[in-house]
Amino acid sequence: MSQNNKDKNNKNNGGGLGFYWIYVIILFMVLFAFLFFPERNAQQQITFNEFAEELVPKKLVDHVVVVNDRVVEVYLTEEAAKLPEFKKLKTKTAFYNPKQIVLFFKVISGEKLEEFLQKHKIPYIVETQTNYFEIFLQFLLPILLLVGIWMLFMRRMGSGPSSSIFNIGKSQAKLFDGSKVDVTFKDVAGLDEVKQEIIEIVDFLRNPQKYRRLGGRIPKGVLLVGPPGTGKTLIAKAVAGEAKVPFFSISGSDFVEMFVGVGAARVRDLFKKAKEKSPAIIFIDEIDAIGRSRNKVMIGGGNEERENTLNQLLVEMDGFDSDSAVIIIAATNRPDILDKALLRPGRFDRIIAIDKPDLREREEIFKVHLKKIKTGPDVDPRKLAEQTPGFVGADIMNICNEAALIAARKNKEFVTMEDFYEAIDKAIGGLEKKTKIILPQEKRIVAYHEAGHAVAGWFLEHAEPLVKVSIIPRGIAALGYAQYMPKEQHLYTYSQLLDMMCMALGGRVAEEIIFDEISTGAQNDLERITKMAYSMIATYGMNPEIGQVSFKDPFSEEYAFKKPYSEDLAKKIDEEVRKLIAHIYEKTKQLLLARKKELELIAQELLKKEVIYKEDVERLIGKRPFPEHPTTA
Repeated sequence: MSQNNKDKNNKNNGGGLGFYWIYVIILFMVLFAFLFFPERNAQQQITFNEFAEELVPKKLVDHVVVVNDRVVEVYLTEEAAKLPEFKKLKTKTAFYNPKQIVLFFKVISGEKLEEFLQKHKIPYIVETQTNYFEIFLQFLLPILLLVGIWMLFMRRMGSGPSSSIFNIGKSQAKLFDGSKVDVTFKDVAGLDEVKQEIIEIVDFLRNPQKYRRLGGRIPKGVLLVGPPGTGKTLIAKAVAGEAKVPFFSISGSDFVEMFVGVGAARVRDLFKKAKEKSPAIIFIDEIDAIGRSRNKVMIGGGNEERENTLNQLLVEMDGFDSDSAVIIIAATNRPDILDKALLRPGRFDRIIAIDKPDLREREEIFKVHLKKIKTGPDVDPRKLAEQTPGFVGADIMNICNEAALIAARKNKEFVTMEDFYEAIDKAIGGLEKKTKIILPQEKRIVAYHEAGHAVAGWFLEHAEPLVKVSIIPRGIAALGYAQYMPKEQHLYTYSQLLDMMCMALGGRVAEEIIFDEISTGAQNDLERITKMAYSMIATYGMNPEIGQVSFKDPFSEEYAFKKPYSEDLAKKIDEEVRKLIAHIYEKTKQLLLARKKELELIAQELLKKEVIYKEDVERLIGKRPFPEHPTTA
């Protein structure tokens, strides 16, 4: 039997029968009630007048039974059963006398009924019946309803179709047959160093005796660390595709449940299944959901259950019974909060950092995704890589897909560079809104605002080179934007940060110079320079008054309740931030006052064309008086 058939059988034997046993019990109770508590009420209801004026004068009544002073059951004679009007009636009293037919009517007055029966000498019996079935259902139905709701809740709470109360402790991991995973290292671009690190694991899974023969021990765990979208899950799939072994994929949140002990049970079941199919790979995505440090105090409930799950994971990875060809690959973008016991050698022996791709790596990623798209001859992966600094693999894949959709929307035969540029603009600034109504005065303010950014950056040595300026509304609130070419660098000097902040303030300063007042359009710019100023002073130690101290990121969640410095120092930091921003504002104002002619030229060109590029700026105000950065040339 194949693995797929086994999985189907497991599904059928699991949650699929969860409700059937309830239906069987209800059916059994109904049958039991009909057999042992037969209904004695008649099939057809009549009125008292029909009883008194038609049945009694014709002497068709054998006897009557008065039940609970509410209903009168009329038993007809055997001769009445032969009459045409009664032949079609079927009796429900076969248990008593199948030859008799029973009718019924409701009692209006007990005294008058008794007088009538005695007057016509009709035998009658007075009975008090107890409907045990009705009483039984009064207690059983609420219980069945509660059980049904609870079972439905349990089914909904599980993550798979086979989840139910009977297998809530089972692992929710998805099993992929190694031979059916079609992702290989050829599909992973821009991660050459990572592939070199992880190739040993693939080789071990293919030929474990090669390493065991020499006494070597392959790393049991590999932790992939990096920002979202950098390819952590993709590299794990590639390992499974290259090794051709079973691949168990699960998210860290799948271990966490509201019931105590479920997480640990699922960890045990996962490793049990993996050992049965060893050599195998277990991939745990977002492991920080269960791997948080146990030393940090957690706010809210569920911390003890998370610790129990983590403890079981630690035991399974490197406990007494851990000698198996099962390799754990985990991914997270928050390695700082993981427990130290999880990161020690013997568990996660290797921690591989996957950073955002550089220019060359982005070009390789574009080449991989462009193979799936029908592109025109003008599409250049190098230019696309230059236009997307800071983009990760997921962003690049989205841009390629968006460019294909844009070309299809325009009924093109293939995707051109124009479509890619439009997709990049959409990814950076949001959806273009040409139909948005903007007042002429607002448009002038936006034009001078963006021109202020462009001119300030053009004449600042350490500012990022300009690529494009637009005053076409995009996104939710952006009325215009300027696109720059960030430099591929990791360290920034004090003067570089000052120039970047001056460029960010160029829009606000331009508004003040031209209109002698300011608008609300600089909110995003002010947020950027405020965060940069606090980081320079409180994180990077770039202020002589505060000194060479670092308090990490002052805007992080860690400092939401308590700052790691005194109130006096906090006040001093705030004062130095205001002084720094005021100094930068004055510096930017002096620059734009000296370049007011260039500011007017750029703004008027924007009002005319709405979108201008680097070549337009060079035509209007000359080339930038600084050499281009090597990575942007």
